[in-house]
Amino acid sequence: MKNRIAFIRESIRKAFASFSLGEKSVFSLLVLIALITAFTTIHSVNSLFLTEIPKKGGSFSEGVVGTIRYINPTLAFSDTDRDLSSLIYSGLLKAKPDGTFTPDLASDYSISEDGKTYVFNIRQNAVFHDGSPVTADDILFTVQKIQDPTLKSPKRANWDGVIAEKISDKIVKFTLRQAYVPFIENTTLGILPKHIWKDANADEFSFSQFNIEPVGSGPYKVSKVSRNASGIPESITLESFNHYVLGTPYINSMKFNFYQNEKTLVDSYYKGNFKSFHTTSGETALALEKSGSNIERYPLPQVFAIFFNQNHNPIFTHKEVRLALSAVTNRQEILDQTLHGFGAEALSPIPQGLAKSTSINGAVSRSGIADAQAILEKAGWKKNASGIYELKSKTLAGQAKTETLTFTISTGDAPELKQSAEIIKKQWETLGSIVDVKVFEMTDLNQTVIRPRKYDALFFGEVVGRELDLYAFWHSSQRNDPGLNISMYTNAKVDKLIEDSRVINDSDKRTLAYQQIESEILNDVPAVFMYSPDFIYILPKEIKGFSVGKIVLPSDRFSDVEKWYIETDHVWNMFK
Repeated sequence: MKNRIAFIRESIRKAFASFSLGEKSVFSLLVLIALITAFTTIHSVNSLFLTEIPKKGGSFSEGVVGTIRYINPTLAFSDTDRDLSSLIYSGLLKAKPDGTFTPDLASDYSISEDGKTYVFNIRQNAVFHDGSPVTADDILFTVQKIQDPTLKSPKRANWDGVIAEKISDKIVKFTLRQAYVPFIENTTLGILPKHIWKDANADEFSFSQFNIEPVGSGPYKVSKVSRNASGIPESITLESFNHYVLGTPYINSMKFNFYQNEKTLVDSYYKGNFKSFHTTSGETALALEKSGSNIERYPLPQVFAIFFNQNHNPIFTHKEVRLALSAVTNRQEILDQTLHGFGAEALSPIPQGLAKSTSINGAVSRSGIADAQAILEKAGWKKNASGIYELKSKTLAGQAKTETLTFTISTGDAPELKQSAEIIKKQWETLGSIVDVKVFEMTDLNQTVIRPRKYDALFFGEVVGRELDLYAFWHSSQRNDPGLNISMYTNAKVDKLIEDSRVINDSDKRTLAYQQIESEILNDVPAVFMYSPDFIYILPKEIKGFSVGKIVLPSDRFSDVEKWYIETDHVWNMFK
């Protein structure tokens, strides 16, 4: 055999040696072409049998407006705190991109036939970032903290009247006073480790260092918190948690940089300091889209409106005032100038797409200045020498009283809020009123304005949620903090309808209840509904596996973060 191979080689050598220079060049070229063709063919065939799969590795960076205060699921109020809480903590269940729910810390669960009892089995391998096991005691502790009135948790209304019981170390039961269809979403609540928080009383709870350097059981854990010279956090770096119950995330680390406002954030983005951020500014999104940035957008079940506080400014106790302001409002102008097409008009307390709305009545129709002024004048309002409407009447004691159509609108310092408020101010002043816009930093707005209900009118947004539960926003029991009934609205019929809607399993009957609620609220005009924005997310194309179907809060973009990946590998199909 060896002799035969040697003979063939020698024959080829002699033949090649006998070629002329031109023949040698042609022969060499043909051999090269044959080799390239063979390699290409083999590569193409090989590719048919290979599949790209995610591979662990890579890092992710994002910019956010605001700093961290409460990375704590029981206290988180700002988008920044909720974003990080969703990454660091995990609940019994988690929301999937399609809006349904899947087990997280729980391995499975059951619901009683009457809809009042929920039993959850906790996974045996569920542990916190410090290695401690997640038990029923941690679940009970978290719920009890939310229910503690001294803590003033923004989630307290969702857990009002719920009894949490420990069946065993790994089984917990929730008992409701009455069936409540949306309750299942409450169980996505991030769970606190009791062994870390148990010694913090109500006064110490909100000041604990674990609100900034938390320990949870979610897909990521805190690696580093960087602070400036004043000790204020400037960034936080998270690393993947190897023992997360749904699997170690593919992306190794995630870094979040904090900025005071969107302008500094966008400037930093263009400098390449991070690759991702979310915005509510349509103007910013439009500019980024033109510059070639990859933009993901989804409708949000949120309603932005001007909420009237009749307790703070009696001018709003006059229904004709609220009707006239609604009639003169041009929502399309706000959408065009503020959102630049990244949103839709809101004509009711129910965001478009969540339920079949009633036919919108005249209370929210824009009928123009003439009709709005006619509404006021029919009720006795007259313009003074300065062109501002006044209402002259008498007190119960018979003394003369003059009310002037003047008030303030309070709102946050987010660009779209400020710009929208200024547009609304100009529209309403054309009616014959004096309007002053007061702008507050978002944390200050919550703490000093919204919570104590110190505003005439408030331009703000309500996050209605997946299950369309209007209780926290429109039930009369929620008029005071920590309730979110920021119009201080009271209507016994609406209270009853809301209570009934929470226990109705039949979707058609529940929709009918929503329509009746909507009709009552629109007739009372406790607010002027403006718009529902889109969620706008700038995400680099290198991030793969991103999937979002339904966004309620910006933090929902991380609903399947453990499946995101940057690095890839290739394997034969048979080995997938």
